[in-house]
Amino acid sequence: MRLDKFLCEMNLGTRSQVKAWIRQGLVGVNGVSVKSADTKIDEDSDQITLRGQALSYRKYVYYMLHKPVGVVSATNDNTAKTVISLLGDHGSGNLFPVGRLDKDSTGLLLLTNDGELAHLLLSPKRHVDKTYQVTVEHMLSEQDIHRLEQGVDIGEEKPTLPARISVLDENTVLITIHEGRFHQVKRMLQAVDNRVTALKRIRFGGLELDETLPPGSYRELTEEEIAILQNVKKSAT
Repeated sequence: MRLDKFLCEMNLGTRSQVKAWIRQGLVGVNGVSVKSADTKIDEDSDQITLRGQALSYRKYVYYMLHKPVGVVSATNDNTAKTVISLLGDHGSGNLFPVGRLDKDSTGLLLLTNDGELAHLLLSPKRHVDKTYQVTVEHMLSEQDIHRLEQGVDIGEEKPTLPARISVLDENTVLITIHEGRFHQVKRMLQAVDNRVTALKRIRFGGLELDETLPPGSYRELTEEEIAILQNVKKSAT
C-alpha cells in the first residue's frame, strides 16, 4: 500500500494534508523518516509513525456522534453544517453517516468508512431496530398506541411495520421501528392525529447512545460496541 493511502485510510487527514506531512519529514517507516508519498509499505508488518506516534493500521473506523439540532446528516452541504464537520480532523477522510437524522432531530448517529456494514444496517430486508425518544404534542391514547403497534398508513403503498411503543410520561414515548422511511416517525404520529415536537434517537443496530456525550460530541466505538456491529456482518453470511 502507498504510504499516503495508508495515512488517509487511517482517517488522519486529507490526501493533500498527509502528503504535506510526508514532505515535511513527519512520517517514519521502521524508524526512518520518509519523504516520498508513493513509498510502498506493508500495513500489517511495517512500523509507521506520525510525529513520533506509532500508528496501528485499521481498515475501518467507527465513531458515535451525539447529533445536535441544526446539523445535517451528510458529508457535504452548501447551506448548513454537516455531521462530518463536527469531527474536525477525524472527519477529513472517507467517513460517512450511516443513515440520517433530520436537521431538527438529535441523538445517536454512527459514522464510519465501512460500506458493507452500512449497507447491512440500512437494508430494508434486515429490519434493524431504531429506538427514538419522542416528545409528542399530546398524550397518546390506548387506541393510538394499538394502531402504531399494528402499523399505520403514512401515504405509501404499504403501511408501516408494527412498532413498539413505551410511554414514559404524558408527552414522552419511546418508539422502536424497523424501517427507515422518509420522516417515518413524524408521519406515523401524524397518522394518529398527533405531532412530534422533539425527536432523539437513543438506539440503533444494537448500539446505545452514550449519554455522557454532550450534543455535538463524538467518540470512537469501544471494542464491545464494534463487536456488536461485527455480529451484524456475521449474521448476514
